[in-house]
Amino acid sequence: MSDVLEQLAETLEQRKKASPDSSYVSSLHHKGLNKILEKVGEEATETLLAAKDLGADRESEALKKALVGETADLWFHTLVMLSHLGLSHDEVLEELRKRFTLSGLAEKASRTSKPG
Repeated sequence: MSDVLEQLAETLEQRKKASPDSSYVSSLHHKGLNKILEKVGEEATETLLAAKDLGADRESEALKKALVGETADLWFHTLVMLSHLGLSHDEVLEELRKRFTLSGLAEKASRTSKPG
């Protein structure tokens, strides 16, 4: 899976520099952070709604496919957001790797005790 993320990260960086008229990713970067965040929020909402639909009918292959598609859209737009802010998926993966050594409850407690 990491290969897919690497390939996507490379493509996103290339498209970031393309003409906004020729690339969806470039057009998002050109419109700025607020537009990218709007897309992340939109995709998050669509993912939640697709999950709710599947929760009501877990046997539906169409609903499973819809949830996977919406999740892919959410991940994609999240990666665009990270790229726009000069971050990469590697930093997120490293954070997840670190969490293997903590229980979920301990990790959550450590985040809530940090000054905001």
